[in-house]
Amino acid sequence: MIASKTYSRRRILAAGMIGNMLEWYDFSIYGFFAIQIGATFFPSDDRVSQALAAFGVFAMGFLTRPIGSIIVGYIGDRRGRTTALTISIVGMAVSTVGMGLLPGYETIGVAAPILLTLLRMLQGLAVGGEASIAGVFMIEQAPKGRRALAGAIGGVGNGLGIQAGSLTALALAGSMSPQDLADWGWRIPFLLGVLVGVAGFLIRRALRDLPEHTAESTGSPIVVLLKDHLGLLFQIAGLACFTAIGFQAAFIYIADWLQTVDGIAPQHAFGINSMSMLAITPVSLFFGWLADHVGRKILLLGGAAIGVVGSVPFFMLMHNDSTAMIYLGQAGFVLAIGIQFGVLQALMVEATPQAIRCTALAIGNNIAWSILGGTTPLVATWLVYRTGDDLSPAYLIAGAAAITFVSLLLTKDNFKNELRKG
Repeated sequence: MIASKTYSRRRILAAGMIGNMLEWYDFSIYGFFAIQIGATFFPSDDRVSQALAAFGVFAMGFLTRPIGSIIVGYIGDRRGRTTALTISIVGMAVSTVGMGLLPGYETIGVAAPILLTLLRMLQGLAVGGEASIAGVFMIEQAPKGRRALAGAIGGVGNGLGIQAGSLTALALAGSMSPQDLADWGWRIPFLLGVLVGVAGFLIRRALRDLPEHTAESTGSPIVVLLKDHLGLLFQIAGLACFTAIGFQAAFIYIADWLQTVDGIAPQHAFGINSMSMLAITPVSLFFGWLADHVGRKILLLGGAAIGVVGSVPFFMLMHNDSTAMIYLGQAGFVLAIGIQFGVLQALMVEATPQAIRCTALAIGNNIAWSILGGTTPLVATWLVYRTGDDLSPAYLIAGAAAITFVSLLLTKDNFKNELRKG
């Protein structure tokens, strides 16, 4: 690992994880409280319309992420990974607190949904390169035989953030009346996010002088990427497709689906989701460790294949009155997507030249996460409503898994080689 005595491995791991934790904490609580947010900011007596409006704003945060990925990716490739990550976490913290403090429609009228949308767009700019650059940072700092595990540990921040959001939602739903939760209780998780933001800023700022793998180049990273590596860009997007759509549908939208389709109480839905999030962390860590011994592709192909053939059966199991069957359906997605979380980042970093690594991974991942993943809850809600088919989200996941499977077949596994320099 490239680190002086001043920079312990533990501090580097914490710096890589904490931004992912805040990102997914905030994104998950927005998804979990979409019903309450819709009722606060959008005037309508129709619950479905409010949910669609709330998820529409949710999608706006993803649609601005590609712009953020260009900005933050450039900073990461030219000014250093830690500089980019510090800027990113400040933007996330500001937008998170802003959403928690923003007055609702009854107080400021149409300005409420407009300001909510602007805050989501700001958040999208801030997190545009967060997960990708954090992964690049941790994998570059890891020794060759531990790169996938390092990437998986970085991904633990995703799981911890989602778990924290889910457990917070569960605690609030269990301790507050539905009316209080809708009136003001949903704001509490957003305000608590500032604690993680401040901690992340301090940790990352302390690493600002850490030696990094940045490379000298006469061209702009985005120009070099589009001119010489366009195929690689779409390859990265294809690799991330299953993770983006599968995660948003099976672990974010599912909280709303269980409530509206199965008629499950919010507390019960959040409890199921919390247990699934707790399970995905050890799964991703195990497969990250395993990938350093057997390679990346064979594991990722297996996870994508599970997504192709298992998505519909998994949703059928969850469309059930039995809690045990719901957990079993969720377990299938925990396995399939847990493999992706644990292994995929290392495969991408190892396939990408150093000089454009942050830019390529940030933009490629955001094509999948923004255009596809970010609109998944909205599309899934619309499909269920318009078609009357409660299994519609499963078809989205299966299709995404098929795209990733094909992309994996076209990708070389470089896990035995040194990281690419050019």
